Amino acid sequence: MALRFIGIDPGSEHGGCPSVWVDGNDGSFVIQGWEVNDPTELAEVETRSPIASNEKIVRIPARMRDLLLEACGDGGTDVR
Repeated sequence: MALRFIGIDPGSEHGGCPSVWVDGNDGSFVIQGWEVNDPTELAEVETRSPIASNEKIVRIPARMRDLLLEACGDGGTDVR
């Protein structure tokens, strides 16, 4: 897997999480975020999309919108 780093949460106090990556082989997204453990939120997700045993639900802040949009594009460099 050849991951291309897009960026880290601009509000991260320690510069480590959450982060966004794109797999250079197939274009899929790799998201590092805070695991959602709240039973109510998990139940809400499962009403539309069952969570498989090999899946996790993660949360990233809205301030990372631009990083997600960059990941959806075809350009960008590892500048953040």
